[in-house]
Amino acid sequence: MTTAAEGDAIDERRRAARLVAAEEQAEALFAEVERRGLVAPGERETVVSDRVRDLGAAMFGTDRHWHKRVVRAGPNTLLAYRENPPDRVIGEDDIVFLDFGPIFAEWEADFGRTFVLGQDPVKLALRDDLPQLWAAGRAHFEAHPTITGSELYAHVAALATGAGWEFGNVHAGHLVGEFPHEFVDGDRIDSYIAPGNPHPMRRTDRAGRLCHWILELHLVDRARQIGGFHEQLLTLR
Repeated sequence: MTTAAEGDAIDERRRAARLVAAEEQAEALFAEVERRGLVAPGERETVVSDRVRDLGAAMFGTDRHWHKRVVRAGPNTLLAYRENPPDRVIGEDDIVFLDFGPIFAEWEADFGRTFVLGQDPVKLALRDDLPQLWAAGRAHFEAHPTITGSELYAHVAALATGAGWEFGNVHAGHLVGEFPHEFVDGDRIDSYIAPGNPHPMRRTDRAGRLCHWILELHLVDRARQIGGFHEQLLTLR
């Protein structure tokens, strides 16, 4: 007979496996976006967004996203998630980022990547720095078992500055889980990797389940009017 503790452990393993599976599907979707060249000059941001949405539906049957689909190009890449800039036509030499939150079998993914069209060395450097700084942020999280949301935010913002960029958002990630996104509340700072969140990230949520987090980096160069974005699961993988 399975005890309550054993049942909880089995449930947590299932939750973890499903969150990882959702991210793996998002990763495969973005790889296919790149393979097909969907991020292309001459296309409007909204057109690229719709094509990625349709590709997700064709590949995985995904017909819902838990947050708005974000495609930002050129100067629009300076703007954080909450902004809603005018739709822009992607230029020949643009930097572009995608931020999507597809739902796979009721489990949320949150995945973001940056693309560079052309050979501008600064844009290429920004694109290439993003995964490296993300990995450095994750390594810091792994090395500090009691780290708080505010402490991790401060660390990744310092990583950005040290690499010559500005951190472009008021937070660096958030909780993730089953759909709907019940435990992420815009009015609750403890749902975010952000200044003012004094709570340890390794904890349980209000339902007693382990917290799992997305780490996101939005780096900008305001003088050059460019930005880049990188986002995926911080925990589990």
